[in-house]
Amino acid sequence: MTPALSRHSDHVRLTVRLTPNGGRDAMDGWETGADGEGHLKARVSDPPDKGKANKALIVLVAKAAGVAKSAVSLVSGDTQRKKILRIEGDPEDIVSRLESAVPR
Repeated sequence: MTPALSRHSDHVRLTVRLTPNGGRDAMDGWETGADGEGHLKARVSDPPDKGKANKALIVLVAKAAGVAKSAVSLVSGDTQRKKILRIEGDPEDIVSRLESAVPR
């Protein structure tokens, strides 16, 4: 399991580094930052205006994790590039789907 994912009893926490205005919506892979912490590199085509990029990120992650949009929520990082998402559901299924959906 990648360090960007942490399993809990009824959800998964995912750390993401988001690039808004990225030209397309995509997950670009797992990365370890200069601080030594892992994160998912993601980009969305929407601008960081009025939460549009955050909403696009939620849609992108929900689709990859195989859950409804309402099961994904932003825990922290509303206006920062680095964000923490909470994904409700079976942790085993979510981790498996995300790890297979994201290129290495």
